[in-house]
Amino acid sequence: MMKSKSKSKFKIRHLAALSLTAMLIVSGCGNNTAGNAASTGSPANEPSSAAAATTVPAADKLNIKVSFYPMYEFTKNITGELADVEVLIPAGTEPHDWEPTAKDMAEISDADVLVYNGAGMEGWAQQVVDGASGSKLITVEASKGLEIMEGTEEEEGHDHDHEHAHEEGTVSGEADHDHEHDHEDEHGEEAHAGEGHDHGGLDPHVWLAPAMAIQEVRTIEAALSAASPENAAAFKTNSEAYIAKLQQLDQEFKDGLKDTKRKDFITQHAAFGYLAREYGLTQVPIAGLSPEQEPSAAQMAEIVEFAKANNVKTIFFETLVSSSVADTIAQEIGAKTAVLNPIEGLTEEDTRNNLDYLGVMRQNLEALSAALNE
Repeated sequence: MMKSKSKSKFKIRHLAALSLTAMLIVSGCGNNTAGNAASTGSPANEPSSAAAATTVPAADKLNIKVSFYPMYEFTKNITGELADVEVLIPAGTEPHDWEPTAKDMAEISDADVLVYNGAGMEGWAQQVVDGASGSKLITVEASKGLEIMEGTEEEEGHDHDHEHAHEEGTVSGEADHDHEHDHEDEHGEEAHAGEGHDHGGLDPHVWLAPAMAIQEVRTIEAALSAASPENAAAFKTNSEAYIAKLQQLDQEFKDGLKDTKRKDFITQHAAFGYLAREYGLTQVPIAGLSPEQEPSAAQMAEIVEFAKANNVKTIFFETLVSSSVADTIAQEIGAKTAVLNPIEGLTEEDTRNNLDYLGVMRQNLEALSAALNE
């Protein structure tokens, strides 16, 4: 089922990429006025940073499109009111499934900058990048240069032996927790080759580790400063202010998780490998990188056995997808369920509560701390 769906999406992406190439050629021949319309795709709540509020004529603003919510949060905290920033993937939409429409492609072609996470998160992005070659569109891969982990796919199977409880990261893959937080090494660019909708076997969820989110902010800031040199000083000031908040968040996670009673947690979606690696935890995913993946009966049995053997009392599920698998396992072992949010998009409830990346991450910390101290 996944393969037929994938072929269908490949055709859509192929046609969209051809459309984008044509539009970029046309738009490159004329003058484009950045930010000539108000942004309609931005989350309702404003970013948490006290970013520069300098009033800039709309015609002078950068017109920036970003793939999904974390990229919006990071970018908007850098630009403040100095750019129009719009999210392509609507709030409440699972970004692993989203494909750009012809209208989306037209909006991308008219933009000055496209910011995306990369590492396979946006299966359509590479074709957009290829189509933008020679045009005015600046593409920013926020995760470029980071140490990208191998993913945990459903077909790889799971090995949930108790001995893994002391490994950091994800039980089905190796991770070296003793790494420099700049995460820049030769593996970064190699890991981005061959991206696709299935992440190319890579784990793209780098934004869930504050230390790596800081690096993404710096990458975005550098690209935007190059795109708009007249605003580079303001972008730098804004990014440093936001990075200070991310550093505080990182310290809160270190303090909150260093002395927990247990170090392993079961989650429905293998999105928390980077977070686990940063704080000496072990993620035990029910399924793989895609929230759509359904575990086999054998995998469910392994998870149940692991949970019983290790007295797990909380099974984590996430927003934007069904919690049925987590509910089934929790019922089987007499545990409860709780949300661990991968922040791939804000829900209506998040928006009503005026939550942002920092607020949701603190909710994640509270949920993890409670589960790991039961």
